[in-house]
Amino acid sequence: MANYTRIEVVNVMKETGMVPLFYNSDLEISKKVIKATYDGGARLLEFTARGDFAHEVFGELNKWVLKELPGMIMGVGSVTDAASASRFMALGANFIVTPVLREDIAIVCNRRKVAWSPGCGSLTEICRAEELGCEVVKLFPGGIYGPDFVKAIKGPQPWTSIMPTGGVSPNRENLEGWFKAGVTCVGMGSKLIAKGADGNYDLANIESDTRNALSIISDLKYK
Repeated sequence: MANYTRIEVVNVMKETGMVPLFYNSDLEISKKVIKATYDGGARLLEFTARGDFAHEVFGELNKWVLKELPGMIMGVGSVTDAASASRFMALGANFIVTPVLREDIAIVCNRRKVAWSPGCGSLTEICRAEELGCEVVKLFPGGIYGPDFVKAIKGPQPWTSIMPTGGVSPNRENLEGWFKAGVTCVGMGSKLIAKGADGNYDLANIESDTRNALSIISDLKYK
């Protein structure tokens, strides 16, 4: 069962402005990476379930987060069907993110009052997602569409909340383009959670980049 209501999840998305996303099949590595983002100030993380036995890793990881990282809201991404969404919600996922718009996923998430963000790439898809109860729409792949697409959508639909994923970097120039266009938050993966030259995750750099990105976003949102 989710530990946070969908309204609480959406509010944290709006307040912090960033959802780091990450996947690793190794539980201990995953703990270290999530701790680095948490220490940098992140309070949401999308575990992108892209590997075999990802549900087992997430289940153990979420138990650890609940015990060790108070206030960290764990969700699951790369979910492509209702059965998978239900499985991850049973393991405590507080939000579900999908690469495409799937009405079957909307139904099972709404039934449990769990926040869900479908990947959309057109105004028609965005409108349908909102009709199905979506609060924050995922623009995916964000780098293909860019800030100008967001700005165009916000013209006729100023109420739409958009989270681009893909094409987002933890630097001021990139973030300024997105937030000036009107995004609610951004999803950030490999540009934020990067590996060093030795092929291992640079935990100190992840923590620093998370902190700096959140500071930039706060400045852009509230100045």
